[in-house]
Amino acid sequence: MDVAIIDYEMSNLHSVQAACRKVGLSSLITSDENQILDAKVAILPGVGAFGEAMNHLIKSKLDQTIHKFIETGKPFIGICLGLQLLFETSEEFGGNNGLGIMKGTVKRLQFKRVHNIKYPVPQVGWSKINQNSANWNDTLLSENWDGEFMYFVHSYYVEPSDKSLALTTTTYGQQEYCSSIQYDNIFATQFHPEKSGETGLKIYNNIKSVIVKS
Repeated sequence: MDVAIIDYEMSNLHSVQAACRKVGLSSLITSDENQILDAKVAILPGVGAFGEAMNHLIKSKLDQTIHKFIETGKPFIGICLGLQLLFETSEEFGGNNGLGIMKGTVKRLQFKRVHNIKYPVPQVGWSKINQNSANWNDTLLSENWDGEFMYFVHSYYVEPSDKSLALTTTTYGQQEYCSSIQYDNIFATQFHPEKSGETGLKIYNNIKSVIVKS
């Protein structure tokens, strides 16, 4: 098995699996620790509430499994809520603790009106990813380019303590926020590569390339 898609009962699991299948990656939707640890790559997708997600992860002990997998050095990928859960805390519903793998917090997008154009929350739709890191060559964005459009569905965004972790930023209304990060063997996005058409599939093709090289 190439990819373990971590099942914690509140994710867009099947669209991620469909993207894997599209590029020829074998994948399994699973909550079994052994299967996850045996995979070459693990993906933590997610749509929903931060606190509820953490409750599911802790109850199933998948929080421990995620830490163990990351410690192996193999590629770990977070998508949308799966990015946010990697951080220390979230402001959602009064505050919740996350996995604490990276320092920083998760904050709520603010409703904006710019020149009579409304930017409601949640943000749903296509937005540009803007290159923040000087070099994407050794990341899963190496085949993407500055200013490409990706698909977003979210009300919250991450604010890393270390700003250099941000590979890309995105602007919604007049608010610029971190839309993807790279940290050691962790790559994570606020956008949904699996819902971003051919642009997003470049990332999945890069996952396949990483597996072939390993």
